[in-house]
Amino acid sequence: MDRSTNLDIEELKMTREQYILATQQNSLPRIENPQLYPVGIYGWRKRCLYFFVLLLLVTMIVNLAMTIWILKVMNFTVDGMGNLRVTKKGIRLEGISEFLLPLYVKEIHSRKDSPLVLQSDRNVTVNARNHMGQLTGQLTVGADAVEAQCKRFEVRASESEKVLFSADEDEIIIGADRLKVTGTEGAVFGHSVETPHIRAEPSQDLKLESPTRSLIMEAPRGVQVSAAAGDLKATCRKELHLQSTEGEIFLNADIIRLGNLPMGSFSSSPSSSSTPRQTIYELCVCPNGKLYLSPAGAGSTCQSTSNICLWS
Repeated sequence: MDRSTNLDIEELKMTREQYILATQQNSLPRIENPQLYPVGIYGWRKRCLYFFVLLLLVTMIVNLAMTIWILKVMNFTVDGMGNLRVTKKGIRLEGISEFLLPLYVKEIHSRKDSPLVLQSDRNVTVNARNHMGQLTGQLTVGADAVEAQCKRFEVRASESEKVLFSADEDEIIIGADRLKVTGTEGAVFGHSVETPHIRAEPSQDLKLESPTRSLIMEAPRGVQVSAAAGDLKATCRKELHLQSTEGEIFLNADIIRLGNLPMGSFSSSPSSSSTPRQTIYELCVCPNGKLYLSPAGAGSTCQSTSNICLWS
């Protein structure tokens, strides 16, 4: 009994739902000749879209190929690019490098087994600046000259750190053990020269010359000129003065010769036929200090030949 009752109730529900659906369909207005609107992109728009997608794909492929080519040509690696390597101590360059703009670095050095070469078509300029950007030093290597602009320029030895050459506004110091001038014209000094020792090379002559003016050697405690194994010559065109204001002039030699001294003559000389050949002379001195020779006799003959002092 219960089972049949449940079936009837379900049939009533289905009948009621079918009635409601049928009633709603009848109430909707019917549209004759309905218009259909397609959904999507069709026609020339679709073709343009496909063209742009294809162009984008080609561009991506070309960019990817160019990127791979650049990476291969420039030799990009994890450590750097080409000859450029990035290390913990800085940047390392291998081979020849060209810089088109100024280079600002703290230190530049080469490998232990190769030199460091800086090359430019015009010149190479190295500038040093202070914390305010002001130029404090400059070194320029050009085609015609090497110029250094700084307050003090020094050249030091590599091992002992000894100053070999130093120059500033006040003085120039040469600290080498020996200064050697190899030019054919020698060394030319425009002003005075102060030195404790001047000597020539072994087996070479030393010449001090002033072509158009005088040559003066001064020393408060004395000037010594010596030739240990040769001659000492002093030559002049006019007069040679040896003067000692407080001391004496000392000539010390086994033989002292005075050449080209004037010869005094007697006021009334005898005939040459009766006078024997004179081989010994007497050295006489005029009141003005002039020396002359007089023929030696049994006594002094200086007084009889002193007429040479009258016109000297």
